[in-house]
Amino acid sequence: MRQPDPGHRDPSGLPALRQVSKDGRSWRIGAASEVAWIAGQTTAGVSITTAIPPVFDAYATFHPPDGVSVDAHERAVLDELVACTPEQPWWLGYLDTGAHDVVFPRAPRVCLYWDWPYVLVEAGPEQALTWRTGHMRGDGPLPDLFFPADRCWLVSALWDDTWTDIGASADVVARLRRNPLVNARPVTPDEDACPPGRTRD
Repeated sequence: MRQPDPGHRDPSGLPALRQVSKDGRSWRIGAASEVAWIAGQTTAGVSITTAIPPVFDAYATFHPPDGVSVDAHERAVLDELVACTPEQPWWLGYLDTGAHDVVFPRAPRVCLYWDWPYVLVEAGPEQALTWRTGHMRGDGPLPDLFFPADRCWLVSALWDDTWTDIGASADVVARLRRNPLVNARPVTPDEDACPPGRTRD
Protein backbone atom coordinates (compact mmCIF):
# COMPACT_ATOMS: atom_id res chain seq x y z
CA MET A 1 0.00 0.00 0.00
CA ARG A 2 1.20 3.51 -0.78
CA GLN A 3 2.18 5.72 2.12
CA PRO A 4 1.15 9.39 2.13
CA ASP A 5 3.61 12.19 2.56
CA PRO A 6 3.23 13.40 6.18
CA GLY A 7 3.88 16.92 4.94
CA HIS A 8 0.38 16.99 3.48
CA ARG A 9 -1.27 16.86 6.90
CA ASP A 10 -0.97 20.64 7.28
CA PRO A 11 0.37 21.98 3.98
CA SER A 12 -0.35 25.62 4.82
CA GLY A 13 1.42 25.65 8.17
CA LEU A 14 -1.59 27.61 9.51
CA PRO A 15 -3.73 26.67 12.52
CA ALA A 16 -6.15 23.81 11.90
CA LEU A 17 -9.71 24.76 11.02
CA ARG A 18 -12.84 23.12 12.42
CA GLN A 19 -15.23 25.23 10.35
CA VAL A 20 -14.65 26.05 6.70
CA SER A 21 -16.57 28.22 4.26
CA LYS A 22 -17.73 27.32 0.77
CA ASP A 23 -20.77 28.11 -1.37
CA GLY A 24 -21.71 30.95 0.94
CA ARG A 25 -22.04 28.89 4.10
CA SER A 26 -20.02 27.26 6.87
CA TRP A 27 -19.24 23.54 6.99
CA ARG A 28 -18.08 21.43 9.93
CA ILE A 29 -14.79 19.55 9.63
CA GLY A 30 -14.81 16.08 11.16
CA ALA A 31 -12.45 14.72 13.77
CA ALA A 32 -11.27 11.21 14.68
CA SER A 33 -14.47 10.61 16.68
CA GLU A 34 -16.54 10.64 13.47
CA VAL A 35 -14.56 7.76 11.98
CA ALA A 36 -13.76 5.83 15.17
CA TRP A 37 -16.30 3.19 14.09
CA ILE A 38 -14.13 2.54 10.99
CA ALA A 39 -10.62 3.05 12.38
CA GLY A 40 -9.10 -0.19 13.57
CA GLN A 41 -12.18 -2.19 12.53
CA THR A 42 -10.96 -3.20 9.07
CA THR A 43 -8.60 -6.09 8.28
CA ALA A 44 -5.58 -6.02 5.96
CA GLY A 45 -5.90 -8.26 2.93
CA VAL A 46 -7.82 -8.48 -0.34
CA SER A 47 -11.39 -8.84 0.94
CA ILE A 48 -13.92 -6.02 1.14
CA THR A 49 -13.36 -5.79 4.90
CA THR A 50 -10.03 -4.14 4.07
CA ALA A 51 -12.12 -1.04 3.29
CA ILE A 52 -15.43 -1.69 5.07
CA PRO A 53 -15.82 -2.80 8.70
CA PRO A 54 -17.64 -6.16 9.04
CA VAL A 55 -20.77 -4.60 10.55
CA PHE A 56 -23.12 -4.61 7.56
CA ASP A 57 -25.61 -7.15 6.23
CA ALA A 58 -24.35 -6.94 2.63
CA TYR A 59 -21.34 -5.78 0.62
CA ALA A 60 -20.63 -4.91 -3.01
CA THR A 61 -18.14 -3.28 -5.33
CA PHE A 62 -18.91 -0.94 -8.21
CA HIS A 63 -17.12 0.85 -11.04
CA PRO A 64 -18.24 2.42 -14.34
CA PRO A 65 -19.36 -0.21 -16.85
CA ASP A 66 -17.98 -0.12 -20.37
CA GLY A 67 -19.43 2.75 -22.39
CA VAL A 68 -20.64 4.72 -19.35
CA SER A 69 -18.89 7.91 -18.25
CA VAL A 70 -17.56 8.28 -14.72
CA ASP A 71 -19.92 11.22 -14.14
CA ALA A 72 -23.02 9.27 -15.25
CA HIS A 73 -21.97 6.28 -13.16
CA GLU A 74 -21.32 8.31 -10.01
CA ARG A 75 -24.56 10.28 -10.38
CA ALA A 76 -26.44 6.97 -10.63
CA VAL A 77 -24.73 5.73 -7.45
CA LEU A 78 -25.70 8.93 -5.60
CA ASP A 79 -29.27 8.87 -6.92
CA GLU A 80 -29.79 5.34 -5.63
CA LEU A 81 -28.25 6.11 -2.22
CA VAL A 82 -30.30 9.29 -1.82
CA ALA A 83 -33.50 7.41 -2.69
CA CYS A 84 -33.01 4.89 0.13
CA THR A 85 -31.48 7.12 2.82
CA PRO A 86 -33.52 9.33 5.19
CA GLU A 87 -32.64 13.00 4.86
CA GLN A 88 -29.64 13.75 7.08
CA PRO A 89 -26.07 15.06 6.86
CA TRP A 90 -23.41 12.98 5.14
CA TRP A 91 -19.73 12.82 6.02
CA LEU A 92 -17.53 13.26 2.94
CA GLY A 93 -13.90 12.11 3.12
CA TYR A 94 -11.22 13.21 0.65
CA LEU A 95 -7.97 11.24 0.72
CA ASP A 96 -4.90 13.45 0.65
CA THR A 97 -2.67 11.68 -1.88
CA GLY A 98 -0.70 14.82 -2.60
CA ALA A 99 -1.97 14.72 -6.18
CA HIS A 100 -5.76 15.05 -5.84
CA ASP A 101 -8.05 17.85 -4.68
CA VAL A 102 -9.17 17.58 -1.05
CA VAL A 103 -11.51 20.61 -1.41
CA PHE A 104 -10.35 22.21 1.87
CA PRO A 105 -6.54 22.04 1.82
CA ARG A 106 -6.10 23.90 5.14
CA ALA A 107 -8.44 21.62 7.07
CA PRO A 108 -7.03 19.11 9.58
CA ARG A 109 -6.90 15.46 8.58
CA VAL A 110 -8.22 12.30 10.19
CA CYS A 111 -6.27 9.08 9.69
CA LEU A 112 -7.71 5.77 8.52
CA TYR A 113 -6.48 2.45 7.20
CA TRP A 114 -2.67 2.65 6.91
CA ASP A 115 -2.54 6.07 8.61
CA TRP A 116 -3.81 7.69 5.41
CA PRO A 117 -4.90 11.34 5.89
CA TYR A 118 -8.43 12.36 4.91
CA VAL A 119 -10.18 15.70 5.00
CA LEU A 120 -13.60 14.88 6.48
CA VAL A 121 -16.43 17.37 6.15
CA GLU A 122 -20.11 17.26 7.11
CA ALA A 123 -22.17 18.07 4.03
CA GLY A 124 -24.53 16.08 1.80
CA PRO A 125 -25.13 14.41 -1.56
CA GLU A 126 -25.24 17.68 -3.51
CA GLN A 127 -21.76 18.57 -2.32
CA ALA A 128 -20.54 15.02 -2.99
CA LEU A 129 -21.37 15.58 -6.66
CA THR A 130 -20.14 19.15 -7.06
CA TRP A 131 -17.18 19.94 -4.83
CA ARG A 132 -14.39 18.44 -6.89
CA THR A 133 -13.58 16.93 -10.25
CA GLY A 134 -11.03 14.19 -10.47
CA HIS A 135 -9.94 11.50 -8.06
CA MET A 136 -7.84 8.34 -8.07
CA ARG A 137 -10.41 6.45 -10.12
CA GLY A 138 -11.06 9.01 -12.86
CA ASP A 139 -12.58 12.40 -13.58
CA GLY A 140 -15.67 12.06 -11.40
CA PRO A 141 -16.50 14.12 -8.30
CA LEU A 142 -17.26 11.51 -5.65
CA PRO A 143 -15.37 11.60 -2.34
CA ASP A 144 -13.04 8.70 -1.60
CA LEU A 145 -15.06 7.82 1.52
CA PHE A 146 -18.57 8.86 2.55
CA PHE A 147 -21.42 7.79 4.78
CA PRO A 148 -24.62 9.24 6.26
CA ALA A 149 -24.77 10.41 9.87
CA ASP A 150 -26.70 7.29 10.93
CA ARG A 151 -23.97 5.04 9.41
CA CYS A 152 -26.52 2.88 7.60
CA TRP A 153 -24.01 2.42 4.77
CA LEU A 154 -20.38 3.20 4.01
CA VAL A 155 -18.73 3.83 0.65
CA SER A 156 -14.94 3.66 0.48
CA ALA A 157 -12.39 3.49 -2.33
CA LEU A 158 -8.90 2.54 -1.21
CA TRP A 159 -5.80 4.23 -2.60
CA ASP A 160 -4.63 1.19 -4.59
CA ASP A 161 -8.04 0.14 -5.93
CA THR A 162 -9.65 1.02 -9.26
CA TRP A 163 -13.15 0.35 -7.94
CA THR A 164 -15.29 1.39 -4.97
CA ASP A 165 -16.59 -0.68 -2.05
CA ILE A 166 -19.85 -0.40 -0.14
CA GLY A 167 -21.28 -1.97 2.99
CA ALA A 168 -25.02 -1.54 3.54
CA SER A 169 -28.29 -3.38 4.04
CA ALA A 170 -29.22 -6.16 1.65
CA ASP A 171 -31.99 -3.93 0.26
CA VAL A 172 -29.55 -1.12 -0.57
CA VAL A 173 -27.12 -3.50 -2.28
CA ALA A 174 -30.00 -5.04 -4.25
CA ARG A 175 -31.14 -1.59 -5.34
CA LEU A 176 -27.65 -0.68 -6.54
CA ARG A 177 -27.39 -4.00 -8.36
CA ARG A 178 -30.59 -3.33 -10.31
CA ASN A 179 -29.23 -0.10 -11.82
CA PRO A 180 -27.06 -0.94 -14.85
CA LEU A 181 -25.23 2.39 -14.60
CA VAL A 182 -24.01 1.50 -11.09
CA ASN A 183 -22.62 -1.89 -12.11
CA ALA A 184 -22.69 -3.23 -8.55
CA ARG A 185 -21.33 -6.71 -7.82
CA PRO A 186 -22.23 -8.29 -4.47
CA VAL A 187 -19.33 -9.87 -2.59
CA THR A 188 -19.04 -11.78 0.65
CA PRO A 189 -16.77 -10.56 3.45
CA ASP A 190 -14.23 -13.32 2.88
CA GLU A 191 -13.80 -13.24 -0.91
CA ASP A 192 -11.36 -11.19 -2.99
CA ALA A 193 -13.11 -7.88 -3.63
CA CYS A 194 -11.30 -7.18 -6.92
CA PRO A 195 -13.94 -7.18 -9.67
CA PRO A 196 -13.35 -9.32 -12.76
CA GLY A 197 -11.23 -7.44 -15.28
CA ARG A 198 -9.90 -4.97 -12.69
CA THR A 199 -6.45 -4.89 -11.17
CA ARG A 200 -4.87 -3.36 -8.10
CA ASP A 201 -2.38 -0.63 -8.93
